[in-house]
Amino acid sequence: MSHPLYLASIPVFRQYLGSLSAILAKAEAHAQARKIEPAALLEARLFPDMFPLRRQVQTTCDFAKNVPARLTATPLTPFEDAEQSFGDLQQRIARSLALVEGYTPQRFEGSESREIVVTPGGTELRFAGGADYLHRFAMPNFMFHLTAAYAILRHNGVEIGKRDFIGAL
Repeated sequence: MSHPLYLASIPVFRQYLGSLSAILAKAEAHAQARKIEPAALLEARLFPDMFPLRRQVQTTCDFAKNVPARLTATPLTPFEDAEQSFGDLQQRIARSLALVEGYTPQRFEGSESREIVVTPGGTELRFAGGADYLHRFAMPNFMFHLTAAYAILRHNGVEIGKRDFIGAL
C-alpha cells in the first residue's frame, strides 16, 4: 500500500521536474533561434528583488530532493549552486529526479508524526508532523519557485503554456 505523504510528494515532484526540464529545453531552443545569449535568460528576473531563473530552478530542485529526505529522516544531499548553462541546469534536474526516484512508499512510514525543523532565511520553523510540513510549507514553496521559473521564461517570450507547465500526466 502506498503511503499518503509519498503519494502527495513523489509523483508530484516527478511530474513537475519533468515539465521543468521540458520548459528549459524550449527556452534553450528559443535563445538559439533568436540569437539570445543564454545568460540573458538564465539571469532574467520578474522583479529586481526576486531570484533569477537560474536560482528559481536550483531552488525548485532543492525542494524536490530535500522534502522527501526530511519526511523520511534521510540525510540531505547538498548540491553546489554552480550551474552556468541550460545544460548544467538540466543535469541538476536529472540528479534531483534520480534522488526522488529512489524513495519508496515504505520509507515514508512514520512521517506523519515526525517533527520537521527547517531554517529558511535563518528563521527556524517547526512542524509537528510531516503532513503539516508538506502541505503548508514544502509543496507551496516548490510550486512557487517552479511557477516563477515558468513566468520568467514566458515573460521573456518563450512559447510555453499551461500544458508545458503541467507536463505529462
